[in-house]
Amino acid sequence: MRAVDGLRHTEPVSEAVELPGSGGVRLRADAFGPPGARPVVLLHGGGQTRHSWGTTGRLLGERGWRALAVDLRGHGESDWPEDGDYRLDAFAADIRALAAELEAPPVLVGASLGGMSSLVALAEAPEPFASGLVLVDVAPRIEPAGAERIGDFMREHMESGFGSLEEAADAVAAYNPHRPRPRDLTGLQKNLRRRPDGRWAWHWDPRFISGDGGSPDETRASIMDPDRLEAAARGLTIPVLLVRGRVSDLLSEEGASRFLEVVPHAEFADVAGAGHMVAGDRNDLFNDAILSFLDRLAPAPSGPGV
Repeated sequence: MRAVDGLRHTEPVSEAVELPGSGGVRLRADAFGPPGARPVVLLHGGGQTRHSWGTTGRLLGERGWRALAVDLRGHGESDWPEDGDYRLDAFAADIRALAAELEAPPVLVGASLGGMSSLVALAEAPEPFASGLVLVDVAPRIEPAGAERIGDFMREHMESGFGSLEEAADAVAAYNPHRPRPRDLTGLQKNLRRRPDGRWAWHWDPRFISGDGGSPDETRASIMDPDRLEAAARGLTIPVLLVRGRVSDLLSEEGASRFLEVVPHAEFADVAGAGHMVAGDRNDLFNDAILSFLDRLAPAPSGPGV
């Protein structure tokens, strides 16, 4: 793991590192756990940042895995590509590039966009590069109404931003009413950036959703090609876990069942009380499902001093 070899075992929680993407894009990541341990790469959904994996990353590190929570291109502290290339192919190429830096084939854990990108990266790679795949509330066949609701939420405040963190928290609470509104907004702040005009904006490149830049045909709505993704899924031979939020409006029971028909060796976890943001809605149950799957792949060492 050349990009992270310099980390010390004495790091209390994590350390921010950089990993190579494709085309010169640099990706920012938080690394948890002992260097040299089996890697798990955590890839967030569109419009999120690596901080959505904080609790999961820490837990994996404590259990002896090398967890890398990555900001996708155009998100968080990763580069915004000059050409504005946010096609699914670009995200997939980034995953292949960063995996090439690791000492061992990683387990890919991808939520929404991170999962779709992982599917394409695996299916269209010249040779296998991952030891397992976890798809979090995404599959080739998703519900258009759920996808549109997410897109509407992302577009709603894209230009205006927010006058305060409280305004941003209110917007999130309105979108996701079954999750308690946090009293401490420190975590939310990590997903925002302060604009020159003093207002807060989501920490992602607006071209990701507007299509401006080098990929005018590419908007968030056009990255989902069910036929392409289903073809990619059919080619999966590595261990796979599909995690669905039971009250998700994006991945229905039918969509999950279709995926399990296409990938018959895949395991399935249906997380009660969780919507599309599974890891945030029910982090305890989500982490249990992930750890159980990882332990079945290969029990990881645990305990201090590993």
